[in-house]
Amino acid sequence: MTKLRSNFDTLVNALSPELFRFALGLCHNPDQAEDLVQETFMRGWRSRADLRDAKAARAWLYTILRNEHARLYERQRPDVRDPHELPEIAVRGYDTSTEAFVTRRALARLDADYRDPLLLQVIGGFSCREIGEMLDLKTNTVLTRLFRARKALRDQLSEPAQQEARP
Repeated sequence: MTKLRSNFDTLVNALSPELFRFALGLCHNPDQAEDLVQETFMRGWRSRADLRDAKAARAWLYTILRNEHARLYERQRPDVRDPHELPEIAVRGYDTSTEAFVTRRALARLDADYRDPLLLQVIGGFSCREIGEMLDLKTNTVLTRLFRARKALRDQLSEPAQQEARP
């Protein structure tokens, strides 16, 4: 039991920062993101016997986190607010530059079908095959969604430059 707990503690310490970033990308609220990560690890600990392959623990925890995020909206109605407005977030190491704000705003505007695979790839570092397994999609569908997400981001991020160039 002690070795199992030690292994799980190591997993928690190693994955907490990246799971937090992923949760923050999903919900845009640092307090809610912390709660999601904690609930993810609690559910992971309770169902650790279901994990057949220790190498898959990272993807398994990402899937639990996504499911926990979805459960938030099953249990309660989200606050109605401007979907393009991002909250002030005071997190250590948080980039407060104008470019980072514009990028986060552009990500928030993406449809979840495109944003989720992109965040899983960029923040989680998962392959297209792993993302497909996590989202229950074919690899080609993941590739298409990643392409469209990047194109939509490029288009959104180039809009200010195009508007400045117009007389």
